Order: sequence, then structure tokens, then C-alpha cells
Amino acid sequence: MIGRIRGILIEKSPAQALVECAGLGYEVDIPYTTFFNLPETGAELVLHTHFVVREDAQSLYGFSSRLDRDLFRLLIKVNGVGPKLAAGILSGLDANQFIRCVEARDANALVKLPGVGKKTAERLLIEMTDRIGQLEGQFIPASPNATVTSDSANAGVVAGHDPREEAEAALIALGYKPQEASKAISKVAEESMSSQELIRLALRAMIPAS
Repeated sequence: MIGRIRGILIEKSPAQALVECAGLGYEVDIPYTTFFNLPETGAELVLHTHFVVREDAQSLYGFSSRLDRDLFRLLIKVNGVGPKLAAGILSGLDANQFIRCVEARDANALVKLPGVGKKTAERLLIEMTDRIGQLEGQFIPASPNATVTSDSANAGVVAGHDPREEAEAALIALGYKPQEASKAISKVAEESMSSQELIRLALRAMIPAS
């Protein structure tokens, strides 16, 4: 299993990073919380990874922290939660925020995530309550006022594209309906905002911090 990759960031998008390592380019699927923490292209980075092998496809998922990666591994053990949905959950909530939702039994925050209905949210709360104990020592309690998405990123998406269109496309790719994405972007959009800022603020508006 590929558990970690160190290399040069060649390309990045909200859902994927291309990392060159030892002359090979690895396409790594990433959640938005990891995208927000990526460096500029051309810089070295380290991603904690999980390799998924299926009959029809092989995928490498990458995360900016080991905690996010380990939580991803626990999420895909939940009945009805596959890698794509697990990555979607970690696009709206980082590991610390998800753990707080589970500890607070906050199903309302979970159902705001695309692909997570009421039954799935309840299943996540039931099955993850005991499992998050496996992350002991990695969980870092955050301020009650912490936002849902990371504010630490300083790099934009692909240059030369309309930020608003890019942000809407990113939200749709995450699983939100086009009208939901458009409405959320319109609600937070201000002049000269980057697509990354729009995505971050739109997600924050749609998934209020618990």
C-alpha cells in the first residue's frame, strides 16, 4: 500500500493534484480541505495517502494530514460509505470538525454535506462514535468558533479562468446541485475574489460550523 508520497506539485485542481516523484507523475485525488493547504505549483509537498484498488479502477487518495487520512480509512469502513463519499465528507469538514460533529451527535451538520442523507448521517454517528477512539493522540481540539473549512491556503486555482465559474464547477463536482452552487456563490461573492476564496466561503455558508 502507498501510505505517503513526497514530490513536486506539477498541477492542482480542487479535486486532484499531480505530483512528480522519481520521474513519475501521480494523479492523487484530494478533498477540498487538502486542496486549500497545497503549496504553489513547483514546490515540494508531502501527502499522506490511501491506495484504493477495485476491479475496474485504481485510485490514490491524498491528504495534507495523517489525521485526515486515517479518518478517511475509518469512514470507508462504514456501511454505505465508499471512497468518493468519504472524500466528499472531508471536503466539507476536516477531521477535527467531523470528530466534533460525532461527539456532539450533530446530524444536522452532516446532512448538509452532498451525498449524506438522514440515514447515512445517523449511520455515521452510530458507527463512528466508537471508531474515533482509534484516532486518540491525533485529534486536536479546536475553538468552538472554528470555521468549517481551512483558512490557511494561499494559492488560487488554475489561472486564466473565471473564478465564479470555477467555484461553481467545483461545488457541482463535489455533489451540490447547480442551483445550490450558483446560489451559494452569489451569496458570498465579492469583487476580485479568487475561486478558492469563493469555494471556501460558499462551503462555510452551506455547512455552518457546529
